[in-house]
Amino acid sequence: MNLAKLERAEADFLLVYPQGFDSPEMQVIGKRHNVGKLIDQAQTLFAPEAFNQPQSVAESMIKLVGRSSMISMFEKPKFRDFVSQLSGPLREEFVAAFEALLHGDQQAGFEAMLEILAQGKLAKWALMTILPNYYRPLGEVFVKPTTTKGVIAQFELKDLHYQARPSWDFYRRYRSYILEMRAEVDPS
Repeated sequence: MNLAKLERAEADFLLVYPQGFDSPEMQVIGKRHNVGKLIDQAQTLFAPEAFNQPQSVAESMIKLVGRSSMISMFEKPKFRDFVSQLSGPLREEFVAAFEALLHGDQQAGFEAMLEILAQGKLAKWALMTILPNYYRPLGEVFVKPTTTKGVIAQFELKDLHYQARPSWDFYRRYRSYILEMRAEVDPS
């Protein structure tokens, strides 16, 4: 990782937004994307006790993906239709995988969710990472392909190679880099 580039990026950001993410301009962007509201909803809808009702969790997943401005308008209806049409046992397996991703064996949950979404040709980074990021915004990362490729190039993450198909290994390593970079910069 190129720390000098990270420090320059931080300085440039704080030059434009002296209060960081508390700057009025950044607050407007956050409100436009309903980030705070979606985080609150995710933390309520996907709390450990919610998983006693898998059908409700599946519906909540559809609802939050549908409300997210970070998900393509083409992927939202495909996700909704796919999850809605999952058979009872497969829907329960999908929700159990999501529960493991949030509250248990993350790797197993990630890989199981990925395989189920792949059946509907929906094994996409945005769909795999948006809900965990809303649930745990300071511990998970949202992977958007173009942005991710830019981060890898800009900060010279040489041992990390983006691939279109999500993988746990890439996610784990990319998340580690992002969290390490976050620890290197001013929290604002």
